[in-house]
Amino acid sequence: MEYLEDDESIYSVFNRNECDIMSEAIRIENLMKSYGDHLVVKGISFEVNKGEIFALLGVNGAGKTTTLECIEGIRKYDSGTILVNGKTGVQLQSSSLQANIKAAEAFILFSKWNKAAVNWELFNNFGLSELKNKQYKDMSTGQKRRLHLAIALINNPDIIFLDEPTAGLDVEGRATLHSEIRKLKQQGKTIIIASHDMAEVETLSDRVAILKDGKIAFIGTPKQLTSETNSHIKIHIKTANVMTPDSLFYSKFEGMDQEYYVFTTENLGEGLYEILESLKKMQTTVLDIRIEHVSLEQRFIDIAKED
Repeated sequence: MEYLEDDESIYSVFNRNECDIMSEAIRIENLMKSYGDHLVVKGISFEVNKGEIFALLGVNGAGKTTTLECIEGIRKYDSGTILVNGKTGVQLQSSSLQANIKAAEAFILFSKWNKAAVNWELFNNFGLSELKNKQYKDMSTGQKRRLHLAIALINNPDIIFLDEPTAGLDVEGRATLHSEIRKLKQQGKTIIIASHDMAEVETLSDRVAILKDGKIAFIGTPKQLTSETNSHIKIHIKTANVMTPDSLFYSKFEGMDQEYYVFTTENLGEGLYEILESLKKMQTTVLDIRIEHVSLEQRFIDIAKED
């Protein structure tokens, strides 16, 4: 981050952090970044609280990667402020580690760069003890991910950036890495995740921010995201005989899904009661009922498509 020394205003911001944001790990204010004439990040502002897992989402071109790189200090931005309260560690999606470097050699090298003692306990905690002499090119995707995360934690960071942490992992590898991420949170670490895996985001994150066209389109908890739509619960009803949905006097009939009549409601109890009462009066036999809540992935897609 040598470039900061050439920009006095940015340099001073990074050294105000402990005074200004004791309750926050990161604060972003009116951040702007362009490439030539193309404005990519358009004055976004948000905070990341200490000790939370915060997910930053966005389709390709939304400005997510640029925003993260500006926060991490590896890309210079045009204007705005970035306040970072503590040491940071970064696990990148891809690595420039040499193909022939051994796991232990990489760990020692990064320890020296960080002027830290070689912490073999940390190395072994990620199941790398048997990989000490294994060359990077011969490691599986899961083994590389574990090595990347161990390297990111060498300087005992307060804030950890994880870029697509489980991309390419099998089910067992994902579960193992998720467990390690939860342990880091229990230790009080602040974790920022960039991921295209909505199930992962919903499982791990405390709050979510969605970037769209360089602006914040949503910020809040996963539950708030999935409940923000006014018709977020779908009720699928299969009956013994054909009925006319209009006769139910139910205003939110969505259509048919194979043999099921599909309705939407804001309140599951009230909506289901109204439907069943109407069917009872019509003397219609109910064969099956399915309840479907809108997923985080669907809400993300809906926001990304909004004009």
